Amino acid sequence: MDDNDIIDLYWKRDQKAITYTTQKYESYCYKIANNILDSREDSEECVNDTWLTAWNEMPPKRPNYLKLFLARIVRNIAVNVLEARMAKKRFGRETLLPLEELSECVGDGKSIEDELEAKELENCIGRFVSELPEREGNLFTRRYFFSESIKAIAKGYGLTPHNVTVILGRTRSKLREYLKQEGYLNE
Repeated sequence: MDDNDIIDLYWKRDQKAITYTTQKYESYCYKIANNILDSREDSEECVNDTWLTAWNEMPPKRPNYLKLFLARIVRNIAVNVLEARMAKKRFGRETLLPLEELSECVGDGKSIEDELEAKELENCIGRFVSELPEREGNLFTRRYFFSESIKAIAKGYGLTPHNVTVILGRTRSKLREYLKQEGYLNE
């Protein structure tokens, strides 16, 4: 079943939508959650929460790309679980590293009070990534959206971890400059 058919089922409030979504995207969503949380149980719970959230958001939302819609949902849920862990001081350094690396460009988000401004910043970063060369954009997305480890990214691209780190560092510098030009950073 293709994604548009699955979305139609959500809009018809047909529970088969969840069955088809699970069949098609469970391992994909699990991988995203597990990259962030590194916990089978927490990742499985995030995936189940993703189906519920998708059910509650469609309608009124009608995503253009179901896969990306689900990725956003599961990522947000996993980050919330990670933040809860942080509050309890039960987290690993490697899991937080991608968020810390990006914080040098965009901060922790708490300084952005208005939701509209946050959405504009998200769109700005999306434009930045879309303008990157393909490999650089893919490395950036895998690290900062999917929270993949440097080691896994390096292996997937046949690069050394050091090379990936250098590329990501240069990309973050470009992002910082881009955000300055767009008026999001004052330096």
